[in-house]
Amino acid sequence: MLEIKNLCKTFNKNSIDEKTIFKNFNLTVEKGEFVTIIGGNGAGKSTLMNLISGSMISDSGKIFMDDKDITFFPEHKRAKFIGRVFQDPLKGTAPNLTIEENLSLALLRNSKRNLLFGKTKRNLEFFKEKLSEINLDLENRLDTKMGLLSGGQRQAITLLMATLINPKILLLDEHTSALDPKSRDKILNLTGKITNDKNMATLMITHNVENALRLGSRTIKLENGQIVSDLKKEEREAAKSLL
Repeated sequence: MLEIKNLCKTFNKNSIDEKTIFKNFNLTVEKGEFVTIIGGNGAGKSTLMNLISGSMISDSGKIFMDDKDITFFPEHKRAKFIGRVFQDPLKGTAPNLTIEENLSLALLRNSKRNLLFGKTKRNLEFFKEKLSEINLDLENRLDTKMGLLSGGQRQAITLLMATLINPKILLLDEHTSALDPKSRDKILNLTGKITNDKNMATLMITHNVENALRLGSRTIKLENGQIVSDLKKEEREAAKSLL
């Protein structure tokens, strides 16, 4: 599904602040694989997400999605097959638009049609169905503006928006770290359900080692832009026992 070959990225080239984050970095993620990513500050976690999503372009190397070279695709073009949820619940949605309008925009991500096309009776029922599945009693609040929702409610809808059109891969950039414990658990459970139901490739950054080992099917640790450990199945189970 995702293949990264010999990726290189250096910031502030030819200055005293020059810093190389990635040098010949390689990673392959299969369809349906849920990879949790851990590592300290400056390890390259968010930079990796930015390079995959297209919000940042690498200096060299290649990024393939389904064997298609997307290395130089702009971010808006990648958004058609990459979903992303950020740490801040305020990102990824329009606070002055309603829940229905935000979901309509997400539904039209692959279309050149305008917002009014997304606001149909058929889509309304579809949105209600999807909202009822997240069990937050939001299916009858479609006219509520996003800015009036709690952080947990907003992040749940952002996650729903990111996966509404079944992206090839989902990027989760510490998407629960700004939430209270109760909301965090709800979002993590919802994340597991959605990604499992849709069988989509997922990359999730987290600072919580327990969550990293509990969720998904594979855990990698980054240090200075390199993968220093890559745990699967039995290795993850063994690591859990040490917590």
